[in-house]
Amino acid sequence: MARVDVTVRGGGIFALSTAWACLCQGARVRVIETAGWGAGSSGGLVGALSPHVPEAWNAKKAFQLESLLLAEGWWAGVEAASGQPSGYARLGRLQPLADDRAVEAARRREGEAATLWQGRADWRVVPATGAAWEPVTPSGWLVRDTLSARLSPRMGLAALVTALRDRGAELVLGDGPEEGAVVHATGIAGLAELSRAFSADLGSGVKGQALALRHEARDLPQLFADGLHIVPHADGTVAIGSTSETRWTSEAPDDQLKALLAKAFAVVPALAGADVVDRWAGIRPKAASRAPVLGPWPGRPGHFVANGGFKIGFGMAPKVAEVMADLVLAGRDAIPDDFRLEALVQKATARR
Repeated sequence: MARVDVTVRGGGIFALSTAWACLCQGARVRVIETAGWGAGSSGGLVGALSPHVPEAWNAKKAFQLESLLLAEGWWAGVEAASGQPSGYARLGRLQPLADDRAVEAARRREGEAATLWQGRADWRVVPATGAAWEPVTPSGWLVRDTLSARLSPRMGLAALVTALRDRGAELVLGDGPEEGAVVHATGIAGLAELSRAFSADLGSGVKGQALALRHEARDLPQLFADGLHIVPHADGTVAIGSTSETRWTSEAPDDQLKALLAKAFAVVPALAGADVVDRWAGIRPKAASRAPVLGPWPGRPGHFVANGGFKIGFGMAPKVAEVMADLVLAGRDAIPDDFRLEALVQKATARR
């Protein structure tokens, strides 16, 4: 194996996107994955790249906004390098409003979004039209935002793997030597390793389950209703997800998907009768801070961490990758304070 500048451990979205950003900055990169590309929580079905509510602004929401605005060009670059589609499309999102109080709150957020989203996307309260591709809305009103996008997690990861390989990165399935700077982006196993290393509870796994239906809606917006993400994809499927389970007896899909499907049919009657074509379950890494965990690994010079992409990993990935590449290769540190590994360790230690 040729000498490399950066070794990235992991085969999920934070690992592959960080490797890609380092490669694009001219680094020689090796990626080591023990199970398979997308074998963990990144290999799911949903792919909803959606913003937080535009109010009570904080560093996490600002970081996510930057990432969502980067995403279109970022994924276009991956597609151009790989010759493969990622399934990315910025088609917006519709959300139902339950009552007059919810409508009033949503209208207040219109002005907040105009400012906070820098005029680059809209959050609007609009009347329901009765179209088939609308969620049931008791108030007769919906929120429509133009910032939300969708991506096929599996297509996106496959495009990243091809782009990395074609641009000369070493991709190792199994184990291999660490050389240069080392970025640990190993999901739930990595959170457990960090917790052991610092003798503190830095995070845990949360099981998620999702399914895909055969239903053609690829050019329509995603929906968010009754806690469900309902996301049309480029392959003529619609993903429904997901559960959030802190206790489970099996990591495989189970009967909770029946309830998920029934709820989807209730909020979007147009889906009723659609065939289920795929089911997925996985354990997602949730940091104790509920934010990504980024930065140097204290006490291990030359080692870095990119973890904790719980539910928002694909949406955060372009900005996470950019920030990590800048830090690892040039020492430029633009990590929000709340995302720092050392801050997570300090808070967890103080709780003991």
